[in-house]
Amino acid sequence: MITVIVQHVAEDYDTWRPIFDEHGTTRQAHGCESERVYRAVDDPNAVAVVMEWPSKEAAEGFMADPSLAEAMQRGGIVAPPTITFGDRVPQPAH
Repeated sequence: MITVIVQHVAEDYDTWRPIFDEHGTTRQAHGCESERVYRAVDDPNAVAVVMEWPSKEAAEGFMADPSLAEAMQRGGIVAPPTITFGDRVPQPAH
């Protein structure tokens, strides 16, 4: 399981969110298993999306889907996102 964190800024969160939700079927088609959305406390248009994927390749397949760029444009994303791929690190035994 791979966790992907995408951080970006939208012109307006209330415009971006319905488009993000609408694009969920495409994320699922590429294998996305879960997603959570966070807004920055000091800037409600700064968004972080945390998604779980079965593999890095599945996430990259979604990111290469042409519909993603179109959805980001319609959602008013103002700059390229910061993307972090992560593997969960087990908690040490206490």
